[in-house]
Amino acid sequence: MEKERYKLCLYVAGQTQKARKAIENLQKYCEEHLDDNYTIEIIDLKEHPHLAEGEQTIATPTLIKKLPNPIRILVGDLTDKNKFLVGMNLITE
Repeated sequence: MEKERYKLCLYVAGQTQKARKAIENLQKYCEEHLDDNYTIEIIDLKEHPHLAEGEQTIATPTLIKKLPNPIRILVGDLTDKNKFLVGMNLITE
């Protein structure tokens, strides 16, 4: 049985320290827990501000798990690994 594929979109506002930390943490957690069953799209809202409206993104960094359902949203630099794992439905609280 094939594992579900995760589609993750990370919204950042420029190359700030917080944005870099979120990217680094996201990549590390995905490598540790999702094998190769994921795609990450990083969207810089300074370059593409119109993309924030469609997702109603009001803070950055914001991670949106688009697949598998349900859609989940995490805000912050993802330093809390447990919050990430719960948010991605990889573990229960």
